Amino acid sequence: MLMSKSFLRILLFVGIVAILGSCNTYEKLLKSTDFELKYTEAKKFYNQGEYYKARTLFEELISYYKGSKSVEDLYYYYSWCYYGDKEYSSASYYFKRFAEVYPNSKNTELSQFMVAKSLYQLSPRSNLDQSNTIKAVDAFQLFVNNYPTSTMVPECNKLIDEMRAKLEVKALSNANLYYKIQDYKAAQLAYEQVLTDFPETNSREEINFNILKANFYLAENSVERKKEERYNETIATYYKFIDSYKQSKFIKDAERFFQISQNQISKINTEK
Repeated sequence: MLMSKSFLRILLFVGIVAILGSCNTYEKLLKSTDFELKYTEAKKFYNQGEYYKARTLFEELISYYKGSKSVEDLYYYYSWCYYGDKEYSSASYYFKRFAEVYPNSKNTELSQFMVAKSLYQLSPRSNLDQSNTIKAVDAFQLFVNNYPTSTMVPECNKLIDEMRAKLEVKALSNANLYYKIQDYKAAQLAYEQVLTDFPETNSREEINFNILKANFYLAENSVERKKEERYNETIATYYKFIDSYKQSKFIKDAERFFQISQNQISKINTEK
């Protein structure tokens, strides 16, 4: 049976009245001087997921109870309110401050973990700037170093691996971009840096081939006085590559770069 328009209007009116009543109650609470009541209500708001309301009250309570033991719990709740509202930059800051101000608190370990977890939440897609990802990796590693027996270490290691994989994708993408725009020297250096930073990469063979390829095209596009030196570098890179990857799927192209490099060196020496 369909509701009548009159009944719907009544429901809407009741809803609006309830919302306004709730707002008025909260405004009265903010103006109240009953700080015990504010503390109780702040925790209620927090438990209900109304983090902004809770945070506003906790902020006032921290000032009011400054110097007392209550501030420790208030500050801890306050930090979690930022995390609950997905204001992760502020959450990381306040969790860090909590750990610094209360190093012996029962909540210090979790707070230091949440410093890193908040930064993890700020870590963007791999094609964007990875500054926060690097900060998160460092923060998780610091936590693992400080709390090696913590039950949270496995999660730290899992998230570190996840973020390092993202950093590898970003670093490889940057190297590929240098190659695409034909900045072969930068590409070579960037590929080598990927191998240094991510020695366990699954793309090691292809990256080493890309270094050879970048070396070859760097030689091809060099001024005459630098060609011989750079073709020799290509040949050295070729030998290093085939020593490691004798059955590589890139072997034919690698041999082609090697042969051309040898021919070009012979030609240069003939013309001297």
